Amino acid sequence: MFNPSREQVRQFFFDVWAKYRAGQALEGAERTALEGVLAHPEYHAMLEQPERYRDRDYLPEDGQVNPFLHLSMHLAVAEQVAIDQPPGIRAHYEELLAQRGNAMDAQHAIIDCLGEMIWQAQRNGAAFDSAAYLACLARTLGRA
Repeated sequence: MFNPSREQVRQFFFDVWAKYRAGQALEGAERTALEGVLAHPEYHAMLEQPERYRDRDYLPEDGQVNPFLHLSMHLAVAEQVAIDQPPGIRAHYEELLAQRGNAMDAQHAIIDCLGEMIWQAQRNGAAFDSAAYLACLARTLGRA
């Protein structure tokens, strides 16, 4: 999935949850996605009702968190760390893991920076700034 549609992303997470609940084998990104899903039990009921949530809008101005975006960001962070792209993110993750004590808290710290960098790129109509992303992570770690 290099440029999946909103519907494809949502269906992917619905399918991962359905396969897990049915005891079916998961492959590749499905296994990684399941880690994020299992860490967020607040999303389980939603994932069991694709017909109800497939087309739902989640509006930040209403204080809503888009669970599909959040789970997708977990998947993105896991991939970035696995391939150390941008270079240095794996070291930041390992330091956050030691600092925070668990993988989900470390990923959430990275997701905060990732979300900020995506927002800035969209707002400015610019490319994603990997250097600013790593600088945000350094600040999160307590480095100026």
